[in-house]
Amino acid sequence: MFTSRSTAYLPALALMGGIALAGPAAAEAQKYLLDASHSQIVFSYNHLGYSTTTGMFSGFEGEIQFDQENPAASSVTVAFPVRTMLTGWQERFDHFMSPDFFGATEEEMVTFTSTAIEVTGEKTARITGDLTLNDVTKSVVLDAVLNQVGDHPMAGKPWAGFSATTTLYRSEFNLGMFAPYVSDEVQVQISVEAMKAE
Repeated sequence: MFTSRSTAYLPALALMGGIALAGPAAAEAQKYLLDASHSQIVFSYNHLGYSTTTGMFSGFEGEIQFDQENPAASSVTVAFPVRTMLTGWQERFDHFMSPDFFGATEEEMVTFTSTAIEVTGEKTARITGDLTLNDVTKSVVLDAVLNQVGDHPMAGKPWAGFSATTTLYRSEFNLGMFAPYVSDEVQVQISVEAMKAE
């Protein structure tokens, strides 16, 4: 179901490192935590040319270490169980978790750890990181956008929102069954919110 070439996951967060938060420069990195209730990764792929099938990961946690004085020194890490995948159809989920694809145990995780940030515009950045999926680790790139940053009107603390996209190639993660009839390419869309840690 997945693969790599310019994505993954999650985590549009590292963008925080590539795009300075408004205000005076910070003396050191500050911790931001993902808002699990408002962070999702949606994936989609072509099914035999007849339709586009989608799935999602949601409710995951992650951490951003944001260095506003030196954004390139910022970092992001995200991890969640493979079996938290949402497909909308139990038989599809069961097939994805079978030996045909993940053969996933309850403990098997998807992880993303940023390795570099390149600022490409006032509110855009390219986030490179190591994505581990199906016991395969590959470098992927997220095209990320800062949606908004400021004090959350209800939480009353600093908050930030990000979007990111990438394309994965599932065969690169030993998940290539039925390709090319079911597309090898998987489009990934990430939308996350993060709050400043206490």
